Amino acid sequence: MSTSTATKTNTLLRDVPQAISVITNEFIRDQSIRSLGDAVRYVPGVGVSQGEGNRDALVFRGNRSTGDFFVDGIRDDAEFYRDLYNIERVEVLKGANGMIFGRGGSGGVVNRVSKQANWDPVREFTFQGGSFNQKRLTADVGYVINDVAAVRLNAIYEDADSFRDGVSMERLGVSPTVTIKPTHRTKIIANMERFHDDRTADRGIPSLLGRPVKVHESQFFGDPKRSHTNIDVLSFNSMIEHKFDSGVTLQNRTNYATYDKFYQNIFANGQVIPGLNLLSLGAYNNATSRENVFNQTNLLYSFNTGPISHTLMTGVEVGRQETFNRRRNGFFNNDESQVNLRVPLSNPVTNAPVDYVTRDTDAHNRSVVNVTSLYIQDQIELLPQLQLIAGVRYDLFEVDFQQKNAGRTHLKTRDDLIAPRFGIIYKPIEAISFYASYSQAYVPRAGDQLTGITVTTAVLKPEKFTTLETGVKWDIRPDLALTGAVFQLDRTNAITADPNDPSRTFLAKGQRTEGIEVSLSGQVTSDWSVMGGYAYQLGEFTSAVQGVAAKGATVGELPRHTFSAWNRYDFTPRLGAAFGVIYRGDMFASADNTVRIPDFTRVDAALFAKLTSRVRAQLNIENLFDAKYFASVHNNNNITPGSPIAVRGTLIVNF
Repeated sequence: MSTSTATKTNTLLRDVPQAISVITNEFIRDQSIRSLGDAVRYVPGVGVSQGEGNRDALVFRGNRSTGDFFVDGIRDDAEFYRDLYNIERVEVLKGANGMIFGRGGSGGVVNRVSKQANWDPVREFTFQGGSFNQKRLTADVGYVINDVAAVRLNAIYEDADSFRDGVSMERLGVSPTVTIKPTHRTKIIANMERFHDDRTADRGIPSLLGRPVKVHESQFFGDPKRSHTNIDVLSFNSMIEHKFDSGVTLQNRTNYATYDKFYQNIFANGQVIPGLNLLSLGAYNNATSRENVFNQTNLLYSFNTGPISHTLMTGVEVGRQETFNRRRNGFFNNDESQVNLRVPLSNPVTNAPVDYVTRDTDAHNRSVVNVTSLYIQDQIELLPQLQLIAGVRYDLFEVDFQQKNAGRTHLKTRDDLIAPRFGIIYKPIEAISFYASYSQAYVPRAGDQLTGITVTTAVLKPEKFTTLETGVKWDIRPDLALTGAVFQLDRTNAITADPNDPSRTFLAKGQRTEGIEVSLSGQVTSDWSVMGGYAYQLGEFTSAVQGVAAKGATVGELPRHTFSAWNRYDFTPRLGAAFGVIYRGDMFASADNTVRIPDFTRVDAALFAKLTSRVRAQLNIENLFDAKYFASVHNNNNITPGSPIAVRGTLIVNF
């Protein structure tokens, strides 16, 4: 298998010196994947964070991120839940990826590759229904106009409740795409997406005496009726590629996107008080609007210098992001001093009136980010068995930040960031490669990262990520790949959240994660496909964080052991079945290491049937043995229970 994401050139995965997991369209379909959180369950080294119940949040090698998301290689960092209805595959690139992706690309990135119009007609409709009143309809229709043009339309509508009391969601989206080939050397792709997601913001349950409190998995804390989040996304994208007679390829991508998001929650913001069985509720809402414009131009050229071959890639990227953000804290019972409400554990849902106000310390911000990037990379084949990759990226990152409430802070910063990457690949035989690599990335702070914190010049200083990695990749078969990696990831100037008060943050000098990952993906035989792996990870703070963590404390949300395995076997051309196992070891909820989240093992299963040449059916069962577990956390007080056994039936019709 090859990818253009990790190097911006079409490169075999075994020739890329870093660990990469690809969730193909077949795995997305077989596992009935609807979200990024579901997609990475079988990816070693990547965990799922709670995201405060309103956004995608993943943990890459011990580093939580809500912004390292890309679509077709372009930044897509607004905070919301993404759907995969218009996605061909999901690529997870682990380690620092600053040379390719620029700012961000810290502990890892997720790149979604969108479905494109092509000359393979498709007319597929999917109908799904399942537990907790889930209903989902998708359409994928492609039409060939002539030899020059093709169009495609993807659409989604979903409505569902939850095993959590009062929790529901509704989303819809439409994404048309057109591909034009005016000549055999030129390709133009244009697409847009209109997406809306409306759901309950669910912050889960609090803790008691170092463990998640023992309540029924459906129990909501706060008020689900007044805890909601919605977002409207509108994006336009284009890609132009031309291959010159000289062998030079020119690519240009442009993205324009607007995001309009609001969320509000009444939630548990403190641990249960032992003996009294009382806990504290808090409330706030947050409105964010963002406008993104990015343009990326790449030049690719392959040439030889004597016996040495080169694949050269150089490019420039410019971007602008303008973000307006306003946070308003709630106070209860018409009393502005009552920002916390005590409720009994036996009845943690409140109907008390809540009013919202922006305090002097809350976000009422406008930030403008301008980025100009230059990068160059050379993939060098010294010998058929020995390859080098060397690249460097320069990012000029400028932030104009204005805080409009009391104090009226106005800060301007400029960062000149250099992100290098070096790798060596040795292939004793064609199917096996050994590699070693060094890479860096920076994460300057802007936009959503400045919500709910006091902004200073020190806060705006970028985080730095450095990865050392070595590993082996073996294509056992052309469609079956085994990867093993050993890594060390250092993070400096990190912002660490207060484990018990998400509105407060602290600067940490550094943390380190070390680990081993092994993954296997592909076709064992023509009838048997697999995906999964094992990760062993150790993460600790390399210096004390005053008031939060001691030196040597374990990084939160980082289990030492994780294991997953998904197997599908087709007994006949018309009948198949799948069996999946997910194990996550115990972990701490946050940096203070006072609340431990227990380990769990979850078993999933599926049945597949081809009813006719045009109709397929499948049945997916999540948590087959109804295990009790906790799926994700945000801090010591926000812990999400895992779903009990859930069943989804799907009918796929092709016309």
